[in-house]
Amino acid sequence: MRSITRAGLRAIGLLAATGALCAAATVPAMADEPGTTWQPELSEGTGNGVVVSPDGARFDRSTAFGAPADEGDTESSADPAEVVPTGLLTLAPHTLDTPTREVDSRLVADTPHGSTASVDVRGKRAGGGWTEWIPAEGSRTELPEAVTEVQGRLVLTATGAADPTVREVTLTATPSAGAEGEPLTEAAPRSYSVFVTREGLVGGTTANGHKIVNRDRFVALPSRRALSANGKTDYSVKVCAPNGRCAIAPVWDIGPWNTKDDYWNPSNERQMWKDLPQGVPQAAAARNGHNGGKDQFGRKVANPAGIDLGDGIFWDVLGLKDNSQVQVDYLWTGSQRLSAIRTEGAPDVQILARPETGAESVGIAVDATEVPVQCTSGAFVRIGDGQYLPTTAFAGLPGDVPACDAPAAPTPSDASAAGPTPAAPSAPGASAAPGGSAAPAASGGSTSPAASGGTAAPAASGGTAAQAAAGSAAPAAPAGPAASPAPGGSATSPAPGGSAGAAGSPAPAAPSAPAGAAPASPAPSPSGADRPGTGAPAAGGSTAGTPSPGPTPTPAPTSDVPDGASQAARVMPGSAQRAPSGTP
Repeated sequence: MRSITRAGLRAIGLLAATGALCAAATVPAMADEPGTTWQPELSEGTGNGVVVSPDGARFDRSTAFGAPADEGDTESSADPAEVVPTGLLTLAPHTLDTPTREVDSRLVADTPHGSTASVDVRGKRAGGGWTEWIPAEGSRTELPEAVTEVQGRLVLTATGAADPTVREVTLTATPSAGAEGEPLTEAAPRSYSVFVTREGLVGGTTANGHKIVNRDRFVALPSRRALSANGKTDYSVKVCAPNGRCAIAPVWDIGPWNTKDDYWNPSNERQMWKDLPQGVPQAAAARNGHNGGKDQFGRKVANPAGIDLGDGIFWDVLGLKDNSQVQVDYLWTGSQRLSAIRTEGAPDVQILARPETGAESVGIAVDATEVPVQCTSGAFVRIGDGQYLPTTAFAGLPGDVPACDAPAAPTPSDASAAGPTPAAPSAPGASAAPGGSAAPAASGGSTSPAASGGTAAPAASGGTAAQAAAGSAAPAAPAGPAASPAPGGSATSPAPGGSAGAAGSPAPAAPSAPAGAAPASPAPSPSGADRPGTGAPAAGGSTAGTPSPGPTPTPAPTSDVPDGASQAARVMPGSAQRAPSGTP
């Protein structure tokens, strides 16, 4: 956004004298270009950290994420100087007559010193899902594909004493020539093996305004590009543990460690860290010396986490007792048909191992999440290898879903459209896994991190927006019944003694790629030998992969596995577990 002062505007007669009360205005000059222009009603927007009044959309410190929490709710941030309080206001979508890939955003906004006002834009894909939120560069946003429905999101930040206020938003979509008529080819979502940590912070608030409850079921990723609105599931992941259990859950928080690290995107599309390979979280690369071993805030990275899980997902659904390597499918990145889950009041629905009533549970799908629909088998729908949901669990299914026992005729595009899901490349300084497939050394731990020194036990997790406000380590697993039984009939119990850590043998290898993809070489996760706890995750043994029958992938040689102290997370008293969040 281009800013010009109110005084300057009055000098050329563009504003009334009342503008003298405003500190600054973000008003890009009008361009003589064709397109569809509209002004979203600010009063119809929803979000966190923004209050709308007749005067406009004003930044609200009391509900902004990244801001210090109210006394008594959670502990204050250990790194308050690094926190950038941020508010988000999602505006109403707008349908276009012609497709567009370029949107110009213009704000009339008061932005005092230390504050900012900007716009993120996204578009509705031909298949029904949304693109990621793309931050405007200047006043222009280029979308990854042509769309006919566009939505804006205000982003307000304030580190000074005064707060920004947006009075008007104008969006203009430029028509894209030749954008219509492109065939829709189904492709699997991107999938990478990454290191996972637990969010915790019951009673805290996430970046989208969600109040964290006991045994909550959501995830956090280190970029607001894939942040769903509170209660929404536009961006969801399927995360599978080494024991074969999986969860499909929405992205409701930002973190761990970084806030601009959309590592699942191609390097040239990443908001930050364009020098890293696709699929490698910056926190993982930092463990091999990237950026001097530090995150975007200049803090020494203590573990290679690329995703955080709510306690209910971590403990109850996946049966994890310690931080681990997991396989993550970023469901919005594919072009597979997706259908929404409707549980009629239940928080989630069980994923079954076979298409039959009474089959054992191999995971859950959170209510309202959209899951991939592959084929039908009687009264069940296959959503992955060895993963089925009853048809009654869906709000509606496409009319052309094939039967699972009716193979489709191959087409020339099949091989390229449904090619193997890529394993995350090795981070800088890491060696490749056997078999020619590069395992993500930084994220999976197949080589000792160069920056870690080999033996120093890391401090706390880098964290998400919720923990930026809370600052201290997440609480230990409370005693309570497991919501989802682990394979074999035994319920997973939380780690005793106030620790979620594990000791003993190395954790199992990372899961293989999802259905229809060639399995990537698994990357072993840290052993956690020096950590307190009760051992490796219960249930499922040490095999990796999605819960489909077949041979167990061969793990990388144990000589490449770090000793645990060099890469596993450990909470240190008084340290900040969460990364500062809210940076625009």
